[in-house]
Amino acid sequence: MKQFWHGKRVFLTGASSGIGEGLALALAARGAVTGLVARREELLRELERRCDKAGGIARAYTADVTDPSALQEAFDSFIHEFSTIDILIANAGIGGGDERTRSYQPEAVKHVVDVNLMGAVNAVHAVLPSMLEQGRGQLVAISSLAGFRGLPRSAAYSASKAAMTAFFESVRLDVQHKGIDVTIIQPGFIKTPLTSGREAKMPYLMELDDAIPLFLRAIERRKKFAAFPWQLATIVRAGKFMPAWMYDRIAGRARFRE
Repeated sequence: MKQFWHGKRVFLTGASSGIGEGLALALAARGAVTGLVARREELLRELERRCDKAGGIARAYTADVTDPSALQEAFDSFIHEFSTIDILIANAGIGGGDERTRSYQPEAVKHVVDVNLMGAVNAVHAVLPSMLEQGRGQLVAISSLAGFRGLPRSAAYSASKAAMTAFFESVRLDVQHKGIDVTIIQPGFIKTPLTSGREAKMPYLMELDDAIPLFLRAIERRKKFAAFPWQLATIVRAGKFMPAWMYDRIAGRARFRE
């Protein structure tokens, strides 16, 4: 559905690497107009050039998603130049897999929640008024299968993604009759900088190039929920209905965060 993306105005957070970088380049190849948001200016500027070369129109905005004013300023610049927005992809996120989060240090846990949850909240706050004014748009949350139930050594990350999913589902209920679609995407393990450096084998680990078309398809079809790979999504969904004693016995043996 390359035609779907041609000329679409997309505001993408967490664009400078991993899933965000992959999405940015894929959107550019399909002719989208993309606002690229991330903290690392050098990587962002290089990505902007690559997107332009791939056939799209890209603008780089250096901003931290935890700073609502900076994010609002970036979006205002995007709207000033391109007049409208079609899709927000709230992708910015961190894993929080260090010892500080694993020992539940409050500031470390708060940082994960601030980026993964509040960063998405700040993005929605920036773009939604414009969507409501024009009576159309799509909010996309890049959440995670890790948000279905708590995982070992992942308290901060699982909590942030569970909260992100619930937040966007609530938003969907609020805006579903106002021309706004909400898509929540819950991927499993994807080979990106976020998953690099782990010694343990991650089940059903996907290559980024294989995962990107699944993200795009979910957005194109305006799906309310999309989870993949299907094998891991099936297992995780089954775990949601397990009694606590059974879930603890099975999930407690997981070592993929090591």
